[in-house]
Amino acid sequence: MTNILISGASIAGTTAAYWLRRHGFTPTVVERAPAIREGGYKVDIRGAAIDVIERMGLLEAVRARSTEMRHVTHYDATGRRVATMDADLFGGRHGGDAEIMRGDLNELLYDLTRDDVEYIFDDTITGIAEDGTVTFERSAPRRFDLVIGADGVHSVTRRLVFGEEERFRRDLGCHISISTVPNHLGLDREEAVHVAPGRTANVYSTRQDPTAKALFMWSSAPLAYDHRDTARQKELLAEAMAGAGWEVPELLEAVRRSDDFYFDSVSQIHMDRWSSGRVVLVGDAGYCASPASGQGTSLALVGAYVLAGELARGAEGALDRYEAVLRPFVEANQELGPANLKGMVIGSRLAIRIQLMMIRLLPHLPGRDRMIERVAGAIHRAANAIALADYTTVQG
Repeated sequence: MTNILISGASIAGTTAAYWLRRHGFTPTVVERAPAIREGGYKVDIRGAAIDVIERMGLLEAVRARSTEMRHVTHYDATGRRVATMDADLFGGRHGGDAEIMRGDLNELLYDLTRDDVEYIFDDTITGIAEDGTVTFERSAPRRFDLVIGADGVHSVTRRLVFGEEERFRRDLGCHISISTVPNHLGLDREEAVHVAPGRTANVYSTRQDPTAKALFMWSSAPLAYDHRDTARQKELLAEAMAGAGWEVPELLEAVRRSDDFYFDSVSQIHMDRWSSGRVVLVGDAGYCASPASGQGTSLALVGAYVLAGELARGAEGALDRYEAVLRPFVEANQELGPANLKGMVIGSRLAIRIQLMMIRLLPHLPGRDRMIERVAGAIHRAANAIALADYTTVQG
């Protein structure tokens, strides 16, 4: 097993490309976008994923690109400041965890691989035969020993081999939208949040970024829309947030003009197996934990590292070993999604008042450290719920 195709040049795909090349394989990455994806939102790297980043020699570079977020302030519908908390506590970060913009991390990973990995941009897989022959939308067919689907929650690879997305997607009852907007509030490494029953608006600006990111999350039944129809998605967002106070109307107007727009259900992917024949899935394509988990990036990094390492240990049984090693880690992190979501989109005004009161009182309460551990502890335990093997010297 030498020639390996990776579908998707995001975190899981570029990480897999790095480790496969380091183990002596010949990876090729195909990506639908015309270039490596920039921008995006801030993401966390925690626990075992920090170890992966360190083994790639990127830890110093990741730290240098930290978001440096300082605090989070809650506002009521009239714009009155009602509570403030530390940004690391708000994000559930612990110890050596890192926060970085997704585009910055992807750029670091791409720069690490671009000189010795073949990248095919502006193309996508259209078919995978049993003998490993892959057809593409634009390129000529080619044969590979293995195909890795690292193409996200709406994975084309998964659909072609395992079946339609609906079989594996588990909606958590919310939708999410993120856009780049002008920093009209003058935020400096801080987040501003407004929580109303069933919907939350959040705008933040990170280190050395003149713009801001507007994030909306709201309770929602499943919605019917085309994943590529951004105009309709913006309409759905506006409908969901209609009547909200604070800065929401101005933020929605900025989103309407934005050409950097993300919209999706808050969902997880659950599969009995992540491999079939010559095809295996990694990251969100196989086991998306949802944005609510805060662990999607870490799962991508650790999953790609383990997959490449087990392939390097020997092709026979490699995909079974990959699943056996990784599945308990995935399950622990997927459990975070529904639990975290309860504190992100709150159903009643009473529950919102209680949450804000706790934020205000937390610095003054006895047993403060124990309470903080209860907030961040579950994420920390899940982020470290795997004993990483040292694959760094293994050659395929």
